[in-house]
Amino acid sequence: MRPSRSQSAIERTVALNPHPTTPSSAVQAIEVEVCQAGGTSIQLHYELTGDIAALLLPVGDSARRSDKLWEHTCFEAFVAGQDDGGKYFEFNFAPSAEWAAYAFTAYRQGMKVLDAAQSPRISVSHDAGRLSLDAVIDLQPLPLVRDCPILRLALSAVVEDVEHRRSYWALAHPPGKPDFHHADAFTLAVDMNRRTI
Repeated sequence: MRPSRSQSAIERTVALNPHPTTPSSAVQAIEVEVCQAGGTSIQLHYELTGDIAALLLPVGDSARRSDKLWEHTCFEAFVAGQDDGGKYFEFNFAPSAEWAAYAFTAYRQGMKVLDAAQSPRISVSHDAGRLSLDAVIDLQPLPLVRDCPILRLALSAVVEDVEHRRSYWALAHPPGKPDFHHADAFTLAVDMNRRTI
């Protein structure tokens, strides 16, 4: 069941695109609905359509922090300020309800666990043709929310199939190999003051 949210919340649905070098015959599409869930929280609803039986899905029944979730099927969100000096944050959400949060001082530099991150509210459901994951994250512990209310988001997903092949999906891909951290991937803007996406 998807978490409830304010009827006045601004919503936007965006499509993730597969990296040209990592197609997946099992995945038809991945969409993400983004909305503000009150205060400094953002809700992300990831919906993957395709042959779910052909995918490897991590299993679990409780939300807990875990590392290296990107090595298997995982949905991701990167958050940066409009004028952030290169700092950004990474959030990972697995179908097992495991999660992770990291802080970076610059592009792929200074990575450390974001201890201040609160456990996101995660719910997962799937059937033969659809996998849905909802994650609500509170951005209040992130200094950039207080210092720079206009945020830039990069949304992405890693999808692993039963043959252990990984497909990489993002709003935008820079030239070359898949790279979710690249500045070109941060294409979605959120104004936390005006509640617009």
